[in-house]
Amino acid sequence: MDYRKFLGKVESAVLPYFGGGTVDAPSRRLRVTAPVQPGWWRFEVQGRVATARELAGPEGLDGLPRVRGHVWGHRLVREGAVAEPLELMPEEEPPRLALVSARRWHDGSLVFDALEFEGEAEDGARRALEEGRSLSEVKGVSAALRAAFGYALLEVASRALRIPFAPAEVRGRVLAVAEGGREAAEACLRHLVAEREAYVRAREARAAALVARAWAERTEAQAREYTAGLVAEAQRRGPPARHGRREDGVERAERALHSAGARLRHVRRLTGNQLEVTYSFMEERFISVVDADSLQVIDAGVCLAGADSEVTLESLPSVIREAIDTGVLVITRHD
Repeated sequence: MDYRKFLGKVESAVLPYFGGGTVDAPSRRLRVTAPVQPGWWRFEVQGRVATARELAGPEGLDGLPRVRGHVWGHRLVREGAVAEPLELMPEEEPPRLALVSARRWHDGSLVFDALEFEGEAEDGARRALEEGRSLSEVKGVSAALRAAFGYALLEVASRALRIPFAPAEVRGRVLAVAEGGREAAEACLRHLVAEREAYVRAREARAAALVARAWAERTEAQAREYTAGLVAEAQRRGPPARHGRREDGVERAERALHSAGARLRHVRRLTGNQLEVTYSFMEERFISVVDADSLQVIDAGVCLAGADSEVTLESLPSVIREAIDTGVLVITRHD
């Protein structure tokens, strides 16, 4: 059998494209030849490469897991107060706090499916939000709707106070915010600011302590001797051996995040052989700075109590997961 004829086989598939350099088919991840606008596209697939040819209608959703929740912006708020990005929203924006259903695509993303029939609770929640009231007087409110209402209150307060927040940072307090109203939302955000400022002060104190310790323990002559030793060692070892194509730092970052259950969104090269890595994990967006060669974390982008250098890009998502699950996540790096 001549297998060469299969190598160039071209297939057609309708897939949801969310942006970036890849698109997910049911059984594999494909690399996109040229980015297009997010949406449903008919792709020409050859091997592991996909080329967008034309816009298409949704296909392949019926057999996928259904997830129901309430709309907050471009997120779906479901059980457990999880506010998850909702991909490929319809052109006509759903009403605030609308009850919707989505489908879990093969890569784990939620894709908008349809509006659901609502009861009196959704309308009552919308009125309370418009009037700046809490949900304490609205009857029949589900936990998911209560959480969506709390996030919406926090969003209003966030714009007024100019205090950004991520849903994962306030998940443990969002139901209390829904019951307490605008004052509770503002108090929640101010508490978040206090935690971030405490992190900055602690980091500056650690840096100052390290500098003082270095001066106390090493004279200038000792420092020169130490540096000369490093140079001699590097010369003794010589250049690293090359075995085929050297893997790029961006490729290593993408592979490390994928193995940890996260998804790379963007990489920006910085001075000092560093990478600024933007990625999605547990329905949230994070930005971390890592060493381009070792992927050792330099700035996690979240509060790790000074332990940033003790983790790598591959192990960082598990640390973030624990912070979210225990309600102590504080994001320190934003755009």
